[in-house]
Amino acid sequence: MAKDMTLYWGAGSPPCWRVMIALEEKDLRGYNSHQLSFEKMEHKSKRVLDINPRGQLPTFHDGQLVINESCAVCIYLESNFKKQGNELIPTCPNEQALMYQRVFEAVPLGQKLGDVIYYEWKFPEGERHESAKERNKNAVALELSLWERYLKQTGPFLAGKTFSLADVVVFPNIAYAFYYGLCPERFPKLAQYYNLLKERPSIKKTWPPNWEVKKDLLKELPKTS
Repeated sequence: MAKDMTLYWGAGSPPCWRVMIALEEKDLRGYNSHQLSFEKMEHKSKRVLDINPRGQLPTFHDGQLVINESCAVCIYLESNFKKQGNELIPTCPNEQALMYQRVFEAVPLGQKLGDVIYYEWKFPEGERHESAKERNKNAVALELSLWERYLKQTGPFLAGKTFSLADVVVFPNIAYAFYYGLCPERFPKLAQYYNLLKERPSIKKTWPPNWEVKKDLLKELPKTS
């Protein structure tokens, strides 16, 4: 099974990481793993563009089937290997609906984090504006406050009392925020969630190899009401 699978990924990328976590959770080890460098633009190489015309990572294929969106890969793995490894989709319809909602909400969370983290990379020095940077920081503070509230309502996991696909998809974004200096005192439920899940075997085994030194871009975020 896994020997027919190939994953192209980049270190530190939350979308890539969530696929790696899902593969571990489903006991799909021994797949063909190709780490590419974003800095060297290897994700725009011909071998990636041939199977993913967007030139993005992760890129995944199982035999002849190619899937290039990380959430779609995770859903495919759970659906196709449901009885293998850990089941990641709750059987309760209400919990299942909440799980899918949280999965799709990972998209705006990732976008808002990226707006802050990559602002200076996206815009040349002469095109940067303090007002835009502050607006982005305010947006990410509001978004993280929302996830803080979610965990107060459900805890300890995002869709209830058990680890699910929602956690596979969202945790890498939360870990990314703490890697970039998110204050645990400011977001205690997120910190509790982060500390709980970072000890999970599938997460420890796939921890980004380039995360030795933490950043501080999210250390100071504006207060939200």
